[in-house]
Amino acid sequence: MNLLFLGVILLNVFAFALVLLRAPLFRTEVYRPMLLNIGLSVLPVFVLTFWIVGDLALSAAGAPTWLVVTVAAAGLVVWLLLLPNAGYLVTELNFSHRKDGEDVPLWYDIVAVLSLAMSGVLNTVVNIFLVQMFDAVLRYPDDPQPFERPASWLVVAVVLVLVSFGIYLGRYIRFNSWDLAHPVGFLRKFLGYFRAPGKVRDAVLFSGLHTVFFALIYLIVIGSLLETLTAVAG
Repeated sequence: MNLLFLGVILLNVFAFALVLLRAPLFRTEVYRPMLLNIGLSVLPVFVLTFWIVGDLALSAAGAPTWLVVTVAAAGLVVWLLLLPNAGYLVTELNFSHRKDGEDVPLWYDIVAVLSLAMSGVLNTVVNIFLVQMFDAVLRYPDDPQPFERPASWLVVAVVLVLVSFGIYLGRYIRFNSWDLAHPVGFLRKFLGYFRAPGKVRDAVLFSGLHTVFFALIYLIVIGSLLETLTAVAG
């Protein structure tokens, strides 16, 4: 498990370095939106870690159940609102940062953008894995094989659907997590966008395909890990 976290950290560092090095290597400007998106991509895991540690500390200190549940629910909502920022990096694969006149080899940008996109995918995977583990500890503390319960995987599925739809909202309606601070304006723009012909279909297709993609990566990376952990526990 430690190698999983180390690998994800190193991939983020590698992607960040490639974005920075692009400027001095090829005498071009740093594409700052990518750096911002990398920061937003790693933010959810820090929020999640703070939330989990804080909630476990409250529980260990004997805090009232209602307080523990309230903090857990509030933290989950904030984390869910931020999580699409992690997977959003897959949308960088459109190479929109390339400009005419720049002498940047395509092979360099392919490696850089692939690293960026996969760091976002794996950031998403790690976030959901931590929530799945936290959910298992809270709901099935005495079960040696909590990950074999369908409910555990239902949590993963629901989060993946929400993440994929959140990425769509960010890319095509240009919504940010903090736009929800203005719910009236958010709702007006949301409804106005989806009144246009074909937008609902596009959102369903986008969200569905991205959900399947993230789910397959999750099964490949986390499924095999959980299978090993379950075998050791058994």
